[in-house]
Amino acid sequence: MAERGVDVSALPQEVREQLAELDLELSEGDITQKGYEKKRAKVLAPYLTQIQNLAPPPAYDAQSPGPSSASASAPEPEPEPEPEPEPGPSNSSSSSSRHRRTRRPHRSSGTRDERYRSDIHTEAVQAALAKHKEEKMALPMPTKRRSAYVQSPIDNCTPPDSSSSSDDEAVSSESAGPQQSPDTWINSSLHGSSTSSSASSTLSHGESRPTQAPQPQSQQVPPPPAPAHPPHSHSQPSALAEALAQARIDPGGGVGPPDVPSQAQARGSRVDLPPNAAVRGMSRGQSRSSMMETADVRRIGRGVPVSSRVSTKIQQLLNTLKRPKRPPLSEFFMDDQEEIVEVPQADPNTPRPEGRQIIPVKGEPLGVVSNWPPALQAALTRWGATQGKSPALTALDITGKPLYTLTYGKLWSRSVKLAYTLLNKLGAKNEQILKPGDRVALVYPNSDPGMFWVAFYGCLLAEVIPVPIEVPLSRKDAGSSQVGFLLGSCGVGLALTSEICLKGLPKTPTGEILQFKGWPRLKWVVTDSKYLTKPSKDWQPHIPTANTDTAYIEYKASKEGTVMGVAVSKVAMLTHCQSLTQACNYCEGETLVNVLDFKKDMGLWHGVLTSVMNRIHTISVPYAVMKACPLSWVQRVHIHKARIALVKCRDLHWAMMAHRDQRDTSLASLRMLIVADGANPWSVSSCDAFLNVFQAYGLKPEVICPCATSPEAMTVAIRRPGVPGAPLPARAILSMTGLSHGVIRVNTEDKNSALTVQDVGHVMPGALMCIVKPDGPPMLCKTDEIGEIVVNSRAGGTMYYGLSGVTKNTFEVIPVNASGAPIGEIPFVRSGLLGFVGPGSLIFVVGKNEGLLMVSGRRHNADDLVATALAVEPVKTVYRGRIAVFSVTVFYDERIVIVAEQRPDASEEDSFQWMSRVLQAIDSIHQVGLYCLALVPANTLPKTPLGGIHISDTKQLFLEGALHPCNILMCPHTCVTNMPKPRQKQPVGVGPASIMVGNLVAGKRIAQAAGRDLGLIEDQDLVRKHQFLTEALQWRAQTDPDHTLYVLLNAKGVAVCTATCVQLHKRAEKIAAALIERSGINIGENVVLLYPPGIDLIAAFYGCLYAGCIPVTVRPPHPQNLSATLPTVRMIIDVSKAACILTTQVLTKILRSKEAAATVNIKTWPIIIDTDDLARKRPPTIYKPPNAEMIAYLDFSVSTTGMLTGVKISHAAVSALCRSIKLQCELYSSRQIAICLDPYCGLGFVLWCLASVYSGHQSILIPPMELESSLPLWLGTLSQYRIRDTFCSYSVMELCTKGLGGQTEMLKARGVNLSCVRSCVVIAEERPRLALTHSFSKLFKDLGLSMRAVSTAFGSRVNLAICLQVDYLKFELCKLLFLCNTCAADLYVCVGLCFSQGTTGPDPSTVYVDMKSLRHDRVRLVERGAPQSLPLMESGTILPGVRVIIVNPETRGPLGDSHLGEIWVNSPHNATGYYTIYGEENLQADHFNTKLSFGDPQTLWAKTGYLGFVKRTELTDSSGDRHDALFVVGSLDETLELRGLRYHPIDIETSVSRAHRSIGESAVFTWTNLLVVVAELCGSEQDALDLVPLVTNVVLEEHHLIVGVVVIVDPGVIPINSRGEKQRMHLRDSFLADQLDPIYVAYNM
Repeated sequence: MAERGVDVSALPQEVREQLAELDLELSEGDITQKGYEKKRAKVLAPYLTQIQNLAPPPAYDAQSPGPSSASASAPEPEPEPEPEPEPGPSNSSSSSSRHRRTRRPHRSSGTRDERYRSDIHTEAVQAALAKHKEEKMALPMPTKRRSAYVQSPIDNCTPPDSSSSSDDEAVSSESAGPQQSPDTWINSSLHGSSTSSSASSTLSHGESRPTQAPQPQSQQVPPPPAPAHPPHSHSQPSALAEALAQARIDPGGGVGPPDVPSQAQARGSRVDLPPNAAVRGMSRGQSRSSMMETADVRRIGRGVPVSSRVSTKIQQLLNTLKRPKRPPLSEFFMDDQEEIVEVPQADPNTPRPEGRQIIPVKGEPLGVVSNWPPALQAALTRWGATQGKSPALTALDITGKPLYTLTYGKLWSRSVKLAYTLLNKLGAKNEQILKPGDRVALVYPNSDPGMFWVAFYGCLLAEVIPVPIEVPLSRKDAGSSQVGFLLGSCGVGLALTSEICLKGLPKTPTGEILQFKGWPRLKWVVTDSKYLTKPSKDWQPHIPTANTDTAYIEYKASKEGTVMGVAVSKVAMLTHCQSLTQACNYCEGETLVNVLDFKKDMGLWHGVLTSVMNRIHTISVPYAVMKACPLSWVQRVHIHKARIALVKCRDLHWAMMAHRDQRDTSLASLRMLIVADGANPWSVSSCDAFLNVFQAYGLKPEVICPCATSPEAMTVAIRRPGVPGAPLPARAILSMTGLSHGVIRVNTEDKNSALTVQDVGHVMPGALMCIVKPDGPPMLCKTDEIGEIVVNSRAGGTMYYGLSGVTKNTFEVIPVNASGAPIGEIPFVRSGLLGFVGPGSLIFVVGKNEGLLMVSGRRHNADDLVATALAVEPVKTVYRGRIAVFSVTVFYDERIVIVAEQRPDASEEDSFQWMSRVLQAIDSIHQVGLYCLALVPANTLPKTPLGGIHISDTKQLFLEGALHPCNILMCPHTCVTNMPKPRQKQPVGVGPASIMVGNLVAGKRIAQAAGRDLGLIEDQDLVRKHQFLTEALQWRAQTDPDHTLYVLLNAKGVAVCTATCVQLHKRAEKIAAALIERSGINIGENVVLLYPPGIDLIAAFYGCLYAGCIPVTVRPPHPQNLSATLPTVRMIIDVSKAACILTTQVLTKILRSKEAAATVNIKTWPIIIDTDDLARKRPPTIYKPPNAEMIAYLDFSVSTTGMLTGVKISHAAVSALCRSIKLQCELYSSRQIAICLDPYCGLGFVLWCLASVYSGHQSILIPPMELESSLPLWLGTLSQYRIRDTFCSYSVMELCTKGLGGQTEMLKARGVNLSCVRSCVVIAEERPRLALTHSFSKLFKDLGLSMRAVSTAFGSRVNLAICLQVDYLKFELCKLLFLCNTCAADLYVCVGLCFSQGTTGPDPSTVYVDMKSLRHDRVRLVERGAPQSLPLMESGTILPGVRVIIVNPETRGPLGDSHLGEIWVNSPHNATGYYTIYGEENLQADHFNTKLSFGDPQTLWAKTGYLGFVKRTELTDSSGDRHDALFVVGSLDETLELRGLRYHPIDIETSVSRAHRSIGESAVFTWTNLLVVVAELCGSEQDALDLVPLVTNVVLEEHHLIVGVVVIVDPGVIPINSRGEKQRMHLRDSFLADQLDPIYVAYNM
């Protein structure tokens, strides 16, 4: 671009202002990119001219094409000599970076594999990269943990920002300065340094220059110019990113003012609360080192440090994602709220075939030669008898020197001995183990061809069927189990091998051959000569004329990794040898050098079979020799004056790289250089490069003969050796776009997206060939259409042995014409090769079926993508050119994955630069997006026997999360283009008509439900006489003074403290007297109660009520974690304006300690009263409130969204709530309940402190923190005290499930029996955790726990108890006995009798709802196990006196029972309102006193802030009506509004936790409309990067969402409060403030 080379900071002020204005216009969409560049170039033109006049000429052109393949820097395909490479081109624009790379020692280890070499392709790649460089695409680099956590100083934190801006302003950030190119930010990282985080070297990548924060929309003020960016300075995030980091993002992604304007702090930093401290909310997560952490909140405030790298990278990711996707979003999945249906939209510009239908191509007739043998064994017999001393095979040792020569006489005699031994000498007493037709495995190493030859021909002579396989080296060999499948399907029970090979096989400690995974049990036979028996003179092998019986089985691996055996008949084997002899013009006595594997394919057909038929001398060059001496095959050609050489492209490359070491080599003797993989599109460049080098050594151009083969069709086509001087065949330059659509188009426009292919000659003699469509019926293609080559010939495979079903689709194909009629009756064989017929009936192959990747209806060849990836050569990244390309099915389409081995010395920056450029090159050349690009350590990908990459095993490791990459880049945003259309919310008309229509269309009834009437069964005297809890306590102290209300247990289960009615009354009086005596504490003032869970807390609560003060219970700070927990205490004290703190002696010392002084200002504590040793005094009077609407206490709690909310609970609400719980749970003085809950807020506080005083039952108190040191405490207490009803939290239940799940036998031995438990209620403010409750019930079923005992409760901030599950049987008994005027005591006896007889009520209602409908706020019930089904459990029975209704949160109108909406509640125990410093009446009225917009506009409701629905069940309640069940789905504040749909975090987290065994806890949140997934890694850190694609896959598949950022953290990082609820907003703030110290952060593109 025009500004390249211009230092913007040095420009005049007015010019910088003009540039800033242009940037702003571009960011807001007021100007196109083209117009922006044009105007910018015009502004900078004068200064650019000056710089060009002053600048020295460049050292070299960064865009120059690469050197020729002969002199290019050599890769390291496998170990080889390392010649000094020529200096290659560099794409770096940084001179210092150039110097640094120059100083790096030159090695030939691998930019790329020259098998894929093409100068044309390299130029195309360089041009594509140059184009992207101009577009300045900067990708955010992943963050990887490299060092210990570095704290951010408090001075770097931003102040809170209360300004609001539109969502468009929030997302757009181009105004912060022009985006930097990859070169700029990658190279700048080489000298920049950072100290703000653990991943120090990645902070400055891609960050924009800092500018002033954007103005609100109403002020159209252009931003000031960007200040200069010093070259070595620590770059800061853009101001816009800062503003985003400070603002609180609502679920829909909009930016609003923060709920709590308070100061952020770094980990361990000092916190001084601002004068206007947080009112309703606070942020930051709590360290979850302990499940029972004593603080709900770790840090206060919402600021994000200025040096936060995370938010800047997310902003950079957003900028990158603004680029248009390729292809354009023309095809969508239509989401009709019921199911996703693909609606393909045909592109009118798609190229289509226009030629005529192809005519089958016929090969030349197979000539009849009089001396051709009737069978291949007959040829061996002939040469063994007549040419016994003629050499058949020469084997080389590891140094490349001849090891031995096997003559035809020795080959014949040894083969006959083996045949005799196999048929007559294997069993005891001449028992015949093998009979003709049996299958035998041949297990020989590549270094011992002689033994293999003898074994193969010995099997043919014995008429048993050889199955050559590779030597297994270990149980975990790549594809080992699939080879076992092959042996099993072929019925192999015997394996032939050599003595040396047998000794090398892995063995058990007893010396037996290891049983390989998936293999049948084999008998091993050694075939060395000394173990063979010489046949008697009258024994001769039977050699019949070639027939259709199977001669041998050749193994073949499919695309999915399945290994199948292709059976070749005797006549096909003979005919194939004859056709090869005719096509290649083989003559007796010629010499052939074979570099290929002699056990299969071309190495077997030419080097073992056809060579024996024609008495050819074969020189076998093993793979190990090629690794040690790449030029060995060329030397053998020179020494033996070989006429034919059989090689692959890699052998041409290796020889070309090492040719400088050889001076006197001559290849003039060659008449045929057969290139076995010449059908691959990239082979043309290898052939050209080799010819270019070795033409000077006598190599003739016409001897290069590429061919096309497949295991099924065998040799399909081969180029015949040409006449000297004849013109070489022309090549086809094809359009990549056309090829992807399956049509042939000559490329004339864009040379960058062209593919050059060479022909593979003509069809084999005696064969008939045609091209059919690769998918669907075998319809003949048109002449300009790419299809699969099918062949009819006697010289081809006959079947997949033992797999008749698959055989029919491959070996018995009859092509049909356009009308569907068969073209004949002769069957064809599918070759698996994709190609077309060119001029002169020449065959062109453009790929293979097994390498075909079908993405969005377009075909891409894996080899082409490998070639493109390897042409990206600015950074030496890939180890020996080892790259695997495959596709995985994700979200209804194939997605391309590239996995490469990374060089050990490659840096993070080099690797990421290479990955980003590969993305650009493939996007530009192939017009397809990559889904995932992964780099793994060198030599870790599974290998094939010859050292290649085992693709199917690599794919399997990727899908299982066992690949262990060291770098990974996911690009779902760019390649997933078939997402459903975002839902457009339609305006809802409010009124009676709409609800009527809603009922008729989407629901049967208004979604509302109610508990029993409070006036039915209640103790009227107690209610009438004692309106306040203080009166109830005084009454109980007088009437039943010695009745024990509370028993407190320690970790050993011992009662350390008890409280009778009178004891509690007297302790409360002492505390009240102490409060009254203190001057400055007035009636109605707030008093903070700071106690550990226990009876002291209860006594202090009633002491406050006696003195007329308002108690505020606060969790005490953790002594070992004051810096994290004390600020929360301080904040609640400040917010509540407490006049006094009641606490213990121990906590008093902590509050005044030096450690506390380091965290908060201890000099400003209110009055602190130690209640441990108070004098025995009575207050002059016990305070009685003038009316029941006075505030009884304040309930402070931190919500899952990080909001600290204090609600006011009146005396009337307390009495109504206690009365309601008493009725629901049938609590009487004779009852005992066990409570294992935190007693500081919500229903836990009510059950711990209030319910026993009201109802008179005995509460056994178990502090949850005691379970950490004694896990069985709670369950043991239930058994010891024979508790019927117990209350706990999810944290307690999870702790028992994880810690005691495997110890049930031990508990049973200790006498723990839970058969007494009839009701175990989980207290929570969330959706019931169905999986956890079921696991708990199932685990402890053996201890007698009823599967129906566990149930849930539900409460919220506006109403502490809405639902509490009870046994439905009690409903029926209540109704029956009430109608019969039965007294309550008889009712209790009757219920107890039913329980004692084992009768229990039905399970809480569980329904399965469709998740897709739920995202549209609709409820559709489905069957269990249905796709996309979500199980939901009823949240408990609605308490007496409570009414709920489901309301549209936007229109405030009632909904039908088929809709999801906000739960509104009407109840006498609703909270009065929020307690705030400023008394925000609007907020209070909106949440606590709101009315429906229509329907019942008179009733006052309170908004719970939770989404749910009501469903009518088949059960009946006490009134005889069918029971209405309330189902809570999730918190409204926590829902994620993405793509117009509503998602609940718990659903996504459940999917994430299932993705991999190493994922423990997970949490999701959104940031600037990006979905961020945080996963805790429970396994090894090498699993960390494996989780990234799995998490992305599962969220995309199950929720149709693209994950923006994946964060892998240590266990315990996700903050969880004491109720077991995840603090997602705290986690979000910690992430954005870069305080998580993550193991890995991946930014999905």
